[in-house]
Amino acid sequence: MHHSKSLSLSLMATLILGLTVSAFATAVDGDNDGRQAKHVLLISVDGMHALDLTNYVAAHPNSTLAQLSAHGKTYTNAATSQPSDSFPGLAGLVTGGSPTTTGFWYDVSYNRKLSPPAATNPILGPTGGANLCPGTIGTVVELDETVDIDLTQVNGGGGINPNFLPRDPNNGCAPVFPHDYMRVNTIFEVVRANGGFTAWTDKHPSYEWTNGPSGKGVNDFFGPEINSIPVALPQFPGCSPVPAPDTTPDDGWTTDLANIKCYDSIHVQAVINQIDGFNHDRTKRAPVPTLFGTNFQAVSVGQKLKGSGYQDVLGTPSAGLAGELDFVDQSLGAMVSELKKQGLFDSTLIIIAAKHGQSPIDVQKRVGIGGGQPQTTVGAAEAFDISDDGSLIWLTDSSLTAGVVTNLSTPANQQALGIQEIFALQSLQNKFNSPLDDPRTPDIILKTNTGVIFTGGSKIAEHGGFNEDDVHTALLLSLPGMKAQQVKTPVSNQQVAPTILKVLDIDPDKLDAVRQEQIQVLPFFFTDRDENDRDQHGRN
Repeated sequence: MHHSKSLSLSLMATLILGLTVSAFATAVDGDNDGRQAKHVLLISVDGMHALDLTNYVAAHPNSTLAQLSAHGKTYTNAATSQPSDSFPGLAGLVTGGSPTTTGFWYDVSYNRKLSPPAATNPILGPTGGANLCPGTIGTVVELDETVDIDLTQVNGGGGINPNFLPRDPNNGCAPVFPHDYMRVNTIFEVVRANGGFTAWTDKHPSYEWTNGPSGKGVNDFFGPEINSIPVALPQFPGCSPVPAPDTTPDDGWTTDLANIKCYDSIHVQAVINQIDGFNHDRTKRAPVPTLFGTNFQAVSVGQKLKGSGYQDVLGTPSAGLAGELDFVDQSLGAMVSELKKQGLFDSTLIIIAAKHGQSPIDVQKRVGIGGGQPQTTVGAAEAFDISDDGSLIWLTDSSLTAGVVTNLSTPANQQALGIQEIFALQSLQNKFNSPLDDPRTPDIILKTNTGVIFTGGSKIAEHGGFNEDDVHTALLLSLPGMKAQQVKTPVSNQQVAPTILKVLDIDPDKLDAVRQEQIQVLPFFFTDRDENDRDQHGRN
């Protein structure tokens, strides 16, 4: 990694390369290869494809997203994590790491060396019991709403119940909190260690893992439970929702297009409160965060619900999904307006990203596979699988892998499970840590055909897989003083974290995953290349 240089060195280097040096950002002091900010607002619009962003800006030239794009870099060929789930997706954005370094595969996964929880959640109930540690080694690791004190309440009943957490048999059977499960540090820890104030808002109390292994990275964490029972929110216009017709205990706010907007409004208000110099619920004064942000679920829900989604293969949104996209844009507009009102807009880098995409865009490709698959096919050899539109499979013994793969790879089973590719043994180890060395790595990964969803229900799209619609996500970095540019160079969400640190004038190598995986800052952000040079060489 290279770090900050003096202005003279930057000028010398750019002259040698025949490039131009971009102007300093407005109202910002200091030098960081010509681009620096005092605040970073990171927004994940979960589910948003690169195509959604470019389509929306083209169709809404006066929108907030269009205005942000007018002084920002839009990375049209960006990829999120594989698998494309919220935990590994956000981990990539805030650590610079992939599952090989973060150890985060999914919000629900399996660990060959931990023991089950001490108690059973009375609402959903993971298998648990006081006598299972250290007596039982190997457990499902549920770090979603399952660990809430009371998942039916918006505040999760007050947070996490340690009795619902997996336990470490090598540490006196102590509960393993989400932040304990993170293997590398986060940008929140690094920014806080360098004197900054940090905040993050997300959809479960379990996202306290953003604190990082220290448990102290986020000054102001807020995790309202998205799977709680919807309640009236009179502080937001039109938000007196009733539960959608499907009243399964953990469906929460995600089964209705109106309800999810109301839930997301809680997040939006938290950010506005923080911009105004308060904590997330406005109960006390706090510094305006150096690094803060949140996620939106509205687009993801609009992509999933039957009758919504997309109208065609080109990503034209249905009326329902279009309304969710409009809501997100208007909410971003409220944040921008508040930043301007507080005199912070010119010194704030705004990043629009996505933890994951959603598949398929072409609803004609949708194939629902129920019947307990793929466990039904794998049989007794399976310890656990998590399967949405791809499948991660852990076996009771890794030595069974070759035999299970032989069974899965028969023409009949490949057709029944919609398998496009099977990763196991060496093909898996070429991409990830070996299951023999890493207790978290699945033994087998199924990449499915585009459109395959493991569900017997009515949803029309899912995420968590490895296909184009899963991983090709939106990415826009906007800061006053930048010229608009579309960058087609392939980039990864893992490059966002080191870029954030560099723009705050902090060494990106202070991130463990950045050092371990040698992740570079995003191209073109700190140095604007000459337009003719790009056109002639087809670089972007």
